[in-house]
Amino acid sequence: MASRIPNLLLNSSQITQDHFLIFKSRQKDSGNSVVTELVKLGAVTEEQVSKFIAGYYNLPQVDLEEMEVKEEVLRLLSPEFIQKYQAFPLKRSGKSLTVALVDPTIDFVLDDIKFITGYDVEAVVATETQFLRAIEKYYHMSGTLDKILKDIDDTEIEVVEERGDTEISDLKDDIESAPIVKLVDGVISDAVRKGASDIHIEPYEYSLRVRFRIDGVLYEAMSPPIHLRNSIISRLKIMANLDIAERRVPQDGHIKMKLSDRTIDLRVSTLPTLFGEKLVMRILDKTNLSLDLTKLGFEEESLVHFNRAIRLPYGMILVTGPTGSGKTTTLYSALTKINTPDVNTMTAEDPVEYNFQGLNQVQVKEEVGLTFATALRSFLRQDPDIIMIGEVRDLETASIAIRAALTGHLVLSTLHTNSAASTITRLIDMGVEKFLVSSSVNLIMAQRLMRKICSKCKEPVDVHPEALREVGIDPETVKDKVFYHGAGCLECNNSGYKGRTGIYEVMPISPAMRVLILESASTAEIEALAVKEGMLTLRMGAVRKLEDGETSIEEVLRVTGGGGGME
Repeated sequence: MASRIPNLLLNSSQITQDHFLIFKSRQKDSGNSVVTELVKLGAVTEEQVSKFIAGYYNLPQVDLEEMEVKEEVLRLLSPEFIQKYQAFPLKRSGKSLTVALVDPTIDFVLDDIKFITGYDVEAVVATETQFLRAIEKYYHMSGTLDKILKDIDDTEIEVVEERGDTEISDLKDDIESAPIVKLVDGVISDAVRKGASDIHIEPYEYSLRVRFRIDGVLYEAMSPPIHLRNSIISRLKIMANLDIAERRVPQDGHIKMKLSDRTIDLRVSTLPTLFGEKLVMRILDKTNLSLDLTKLGFEEESLVHFNRAIRLPYGMILVTGPTGSGKTTTLYSALTKINTPDVNTMTAEDPVEYNFQGLNQVQVKEEVGLTFATALRSFLRQDPDIIMIGEVRDLETASIAIRAALTGHLVLSTLHTNSAASTITRLIDMGVEKFLVSSSVNLIMAQRLMRKICSKCKEPVDVHPEALREVGIDPETVKDKVFYHGAGCLECNNSGYKGRTGIYEVMPISPAMRVLILESASTAEIEALAVKEGMLTLRMGAVRKLEDGETSIEEVLRVTGGGGGME
């Protein structure tokens, strides 16, 4: 990524030979950009460099501080690419994208931008200071996380670390004003830009690890020096209004922060571990929440069954799956579709992840006695039409929910089971009578989230016949079928995947199935009948997405398990 700016300046007599030689000896070890190092030497001003480069390449100059950039334009290039090449996307017009460059002399940058975005690129020139201010304005960062770490004064942080718990007020003041604030904001901003759902900050004996969960998989984002451990955790605890002096017991809090033009909510959880407190933040970004049932990944016939069930005036609908499988999103999507002005909709959640206009949402607080069961009893005295319970955890909650479903209310809830059919067995094992399950439940749906192949680096791949057989595909029937995988690129953080889609196992409770439930049929018998009646299992849904080119065979096996199992 060599810059030709120094040579051009020298050849045009903008800098002296002495300045050029000093620059060449210092720049590699300094870690500074070409422009920063030249300005530090006093060889030339930033404005002079910008003006000279603009004139040399016959490019317009712009003032980034006078421009407003739309969110959809910022998303065209990854933050990593923007910072690495100092190339800031400004505006889109037709098939053209205007990009501000600090250094237009770097080879292939414009070609790379055209390849990544698909737009013709019109370059303009900006100063490095304007570029850095634009990064700070739109991303709450003054550079890469590595640069922020380099800027932190080690001595200052070490003094903070040495203080005891008795000087908490002084520690709080130092953390508020220290460069650690910039690092913490940078970590959160980076996670949001990369589409992470969670941030993990994990202390070990000799290291500190920061990981992001992106599309359901954890990736290591950075490894700050271990002596920053308490400062980072304390800063986040202050932001979440937690007690920074208490490090012996778990704590839960909440952070709300403005990032560019959107508000981000973070659910914060701390946990004492052997080498310090581990902190996990769940990122709740309402702007990325898709509540359109047609865009969640349902197969057409499954969506028909689900839509029919949520339109029924009473009965129970259960959505099952592990944590992080999208159950809450599915329920919110259903509620926004059926919550019309003529119905009273009430929800009990732990926690309330998103608030919606028109829903009466209750936050469960078990420490004060407000459990799911308690909330549900109160709901029945509030003249409800539709009730959503975050989770059926025990027999008491299940019994009240079923009673509500049998007395004219539509009840939606979640349960932790591996498949739709096993949910029946789970309810009966909890102590619910078979006749109550048979008469109250209208539909059960199991779901998982599966990563989609990145559209930017998607390419055909040969799949071994044995791998096809493992997911239930006869290789002879797909001889002409093209399968894909992601090669890895900047857009997908070299993972080969970008975004997720749902796979769904939708099981309506038919009259024949109600009879099976009353006869104490096994999970296998219930599932066999459901498949006979047209239900797609999770594996079948995943295979369809594989054949449609949406995902890879590795992802099918990861999500639905090997050997033909569900998970």
